[in-house]
Amino acid sequence: MTNLPVVTAAVISFGLTALTGFWLIPVLRRLKYGQTILDIGPKWHMKKQGIPTMGGLMFIGGATLAILASFFMLATSPGEETASVRGGMAVILGLIMSLAFGMVGFVDDYIKVIKKRNLGLNAKQKMIMQFFIAILYLAGLWLAGERSTVVFVPFWRPVDLGMFYHPLAVLGIVYLVNVVNITDGIDGLCSSVTFVAALGFLAIATLWQSNGMAMYAAALAGGCLGFLIWNFYPAKVFMGDTGSLFLGGMVVALAFGLRIPIFLIFMGIIYIVEGLSVLIQMGLFKYTKRRYGQGRRLFKMSPIHHHFEMSGWSETKIVAVFSLIELIGCCLALWAVYRL
Repeated sequence: MTNLPVVTAAVISFGLTALTGFWLIPVLRRLKYGQTILDIGPKWHMKKQGIPTMGGLMFIGGATLAILASFFMLATSPGEETASVRGGMAVILGLIMSLAFGMVGFVDDYIKVIKKRNLGLNAKQKMIMQFFIAILYLAGLWLAGERSTVVFVPFWRPVDLGMFYHPLAVLGIVYLVNVVNITDGIDGLCSSVTFVAALGFLAIATLWQSNGMAMYAAALAGGCLGFLIWNFYPAKVFMGDTGSLFLGGMVVALAFGLRIPIFLIFMGIIYIVEGLSVLIQMGLFKYTKRRYGQGRRLFKMSPIHHHFEMSGWSETKIVAVFSLIELIGCCLALWAVYRL
C-alpha cells in the first residue's frame, strides 16, 4: 500500500479542521448561531446555552479536501492508475453520501438557530430525506458494479441475504446515521468515539490493502482529532446535526466500502448502545403507561450517556470510558477480520 496518500489525508484533514476553528468559531458567534438547550436535559447543561453550533463544517471541509487531494495523489502516482485504486467509486460515492447527510443536518441546524428552538426539521422530513440518500447511495454502488448480496458475519461465515440485502441495508444506513447523531450529546463524545472507530477502519483497510478506504478512514480520524481541539470539555463549539450526520455517513461509507457492514456490531458498539437505550426507554415507558397507567423508565435519562451523567459521572469520564469500550469493539472486529 502507498502510505504517503494515507498520511497526507490525515495531516490535511487534521490541519484544516483545527485551523478553520480560529476563523469559523468567531463567525458563528457573530452570527449568533448558538446552541439552544432543552429544559428537559440535565440542568447543568444550561451553561452551554449559546455556545456556537454547526461547527461540523470544520471537519466537513477538512475531511473532504483531504480525501480529494490524497485520492488524486494516489491515482496519479507512478505505477498507479485510477482504475487500480481499490474501492475508488466507493470512496467517491461514500463522500457524496456523507455530504448529503451533512446537508440535511445543516438545514436542520439552520432552522434551529433561526427560530431559536431545539427542534428543526420534523421527524418525517428527516426520514424521507435520509431514506432517499441511502437508496441513492446503494443504487450508485450497484451501478458501479458492487452487486454482491453476501455479507461477512463476524466469527461465523458469509451469508447471502439475497433479496433482503438492499432493504436491510437501507434501514441499517438510516439507523446508524441517526444513532451517531444521538451520540453527540456531551462535549467531545461523538468526535472521540468516531476517532477511535476511524482508527479501527484504518487498521482493517491497511490489512486488506484497500487504498481508497484507508485514505477515507485517515481523513475521518484526522478531522475528528482536529475538531476535538475545539470540542473537548469544556467545548468551545458543537458540531450540530451538520457534523454528526456527516460523521454517520462517513462511518457507514467505510463499513460498506470495506464490505463489512455487519461488523458495525463491534465497530459501532457505542452508537448502537446509545440508540438502543433510547428505544428501550421509550418502549418501556409507553408499555408501562398503557399497562399500569403510569410510565416507568429504565434509565434516569436517555441516551445512556445522560444516564451516567445524572449518576454523577463527569463528561470527561464518560468520554474516556465510552472511547475505551469503542476501542475494545474495534479490536474484536479486527480479530474477526483475521479469522475470515
